[in-house]
Amino acid sequence: MNEHTPGGPAGTPATADRYGDGTRAVRAGLPEPAKNEPPLPGPVFAAHFHLPGEVSGPYTYGRDTNPTWTLLERAVGELEAPGAEGAETVVFASGMAAVSAVLLSQARAGDTVVLPSDGYQALPLVREQLEAYGVHVRTAPTGGDAQLAALEGARLLWIETPSNPGLDVCDVRRLVAAAHAAGALVAVDNTLATPLGQRPLELGADFSVASGTKGLTGHGDLLLGYVVCRDPDLAASVRRWRKIVGAIPGPMEAWLAHRSLATLQLRTGRQWGNALAVAEALADRPEVTGVRYPGLPADPSHKTAVRQMSGFGSVVSFTLPDRAHAERFMAALHLVEDATSFGGVRSTAERRGRWGGDDVPEGFIRFSAGAEDTEDLVADVLRALDTAASGA
Repeated sequence: MNEHTPGGPAGTPATADRYGDGTRAVRAGLPEPAKNEPPLPGPVFAAHFHLPGEVSGPYTYGRDTNPTWTLLERAVGELEAPGAEGAETVVFASGMAAVSAVLLSQARAGDTVVLPSDGYQALPLVREQLEAYGVHVRTAPTGGDAQLAALEGARLLWIETPSNPGLDVCDVRRLVAAAHAAGALVAVDNTLATPLGQRPLELGADFSVASGTKGLTGHGDLLLGYVVCRDPDLAASVRRWRKIVGAIPGPMEAWLAHRSLATLQLRTGRQWGNALAVAEALADRPEVTGVRYPGLPADPSHKTAVRQMSGFGSVVSFTLPDRAHAERFMAALHLVEDATSFGGVRSTAERRGRWGGDDVPEGFIRFSAGAEDTEDLVADVLRALDTAASGA
């Protein structure tokens, strides 16, 4: 793991590169220690706060601010932009709330936004809404930095790397440089990598956006999203959008998310190792095609990924011969849940074509490696492949 600077005990940025990612994850966002107080205070359930006289202080009304959010936002900022002065985080009720907040707070009628054509399947819904508001939308694939050709006159470039579900990787630094030269802001969806695998702000992006539902919190028990940026005006515009639409996280969800950060390095270390092991095992199977994992040296995105990522995520994608074969494989798995999420401590997978929103073959599988013992997980996958190939 790369070493970066965490915040100190009070969550304020430290000045020296002293600690690694595991230490930072364990300490991120904690308040100054106080006698007889818990290290991580419990969730604050409050719709309003005592506010006599003139309006002052950080907490006034529950749609605007909450002490539990404050600690979580500090923690996420320390992980996404360690040691950076002025980085601000805004947390949301879901990943899509965070995505929408950036796009809809920055784009106006007549502006142009560039989206990936191979990104998360809800992005076409966002495109429809942007166009309904008079925003022009261009799309291009993630691979080969194809979005470069669509930047002229753009207000905002949206990058998803690695892309979901195809796992293509683009050169963030290259795209950021070109976008900024063209006068465009850049937002990077960092959901799949997590801040331990990739830090978009360090690569020059204006916004790092993610669904905390996935690998960041990793237990499949909450919905959460966040936006991190260094520019205070951009942060203020995103925060204002949250206030307007009310897309706020509950205090219990925020507290659970903060609690879960302490094991982020432990979880991702096992998950990423398992993902690589599964990808390597799949590559040896004759009935499996199109195996993608940025950590595989033979993967088309590997050379780009190693220049900007310190970890390659928990997701592997591959294709089985047809829909029936894929469904036999899914049914034969014992340790892997058939579910439409990723990044959790329990392995999940799905035949992605069942949703109809991704341009993938009927036999395409998105597989998310959990924290099971590597040998057990690989054996389960190989056994399920044998069962599926036999037609049973």
